[in-house]
Amino acid sequence: MIYLDYQATTPLAPEAREAMIAWLGGPDSETFANPHSPHRMGRMAAAAVEVAREQVAQLFPPGGQVIFTGSATEAINLGIRGNAAVRSGEHIAFSAIEHAAVIDTVKAIGNWTELPVGADGVIGLDVEMPKYVGLLAVMQVNNEIGTIQPIAEMAKRAKETGALLLVDGVQAAGKMALPQQADMIAVSAHKLHGPKGIGALWVRDGLSLIPHVEGGGQEQGLRSGTLSPALCAGFGAAAALAVARREEDAAHAEDLWQIARDAFSDWTLNGSAEQRWHGNLNIRKDGLDVARLMSECREVMFSAGSACASGSGRTSHVLRAIGLSDAQAKSSIRLGWGRYTTREDMQRACKLIIQVAESQA
Repeated sequence: MIYLDYQATTPLAPEAREAMIAWLGGPDSETFANPHSPHRMGRMAAAAVEVAREQVAQLFPPGGQVIFTGSATEAINLGIRGNAAVRSGEHIAFSAIEHAAVIDTVKAIGNWTELPVGADGVIGLDVEMPKYVGLLAVMQVNNEIGTIQPIAEMAKRAKETGALLLVDGVQAAGKMALPQQADMIAVSAHKLHGPKGIGALWVRDGLSLIPHVEGGGQEQGLRSGTLSPALCAGFGAAAALAVARREEDAAHAEDLWQIARDAFSDWTLNGSAEQRWHGNLNIRKDGLDVARLMSECREVMFSAGSACASGSGRTSHVLRAIGLSDAQAKSSIRLGWGRYTTREDMQRACKLIIQVAESQA
């Protein structure tokens, strides 16, 4: 099978797996202790967690702290719900193409403004901001169409209103530099070849948050619950590898982008081609039956949109936000690739998808 759904999750790096196995010891080992225990085995586990924290910190700008969470969704919730300005009722602004982790959380709180994007899937620099905003939430790279947002410029707009900036860096982490201008950045291990079940929130030094998970006081009191040394170690190893391979991985993604763009030259690209991560291709073909295409292309794993919203039956809010009709959105597919995708994989996948799509004509 050919896996082209890297925006949903990425294959676990062998290096991350090896790092995890070291902390999955049985009763005869010394590697199963609670990292919050004061005895020798507990301190060993705690040391492994701190090594991983330092490795994950290399993904972020200097001048902040890494708080481990159970996912990027939890990290985003901590950044939003743990924000004193939000808790005091101040306004929240976010882009129309944010992940549901942002949109659903903000709408549950209330007092929000949705900022539009253009047909290219990018926030306009002249977008009108509410006068009083306590928090601005913007993703760096979109998970459905791969567009890259002008974070530096949006940070300036946030500062003009006195707002804090929360960046969803899930699709950007390990692929490009995360923004120095952010006050908080959320990331996920399994989107950069680490394990599922762990994420992190980077918090700028000097910024205080209010915990929204109580119970044990772990993670500097911000996220109670026993940490898994195995998950932390896997995350750390994956982060270190991503930092070391960033240029190599980006060049490989670019090579595969050219293959895919050439193959699907007569399909319509959704979102900007230039201001985009070139490991994402979201394209459409009028009249395409995507459900049938996915059923008949059993050898190729790809998506019709966000895995987190699959099965909902709803048209993609991202594709609606860039002006697509329901019919156009429902005739769109997303291909995502990365480190372990070969040129042969991409060539064969493109050939199979095009063959099945043409058979529908």
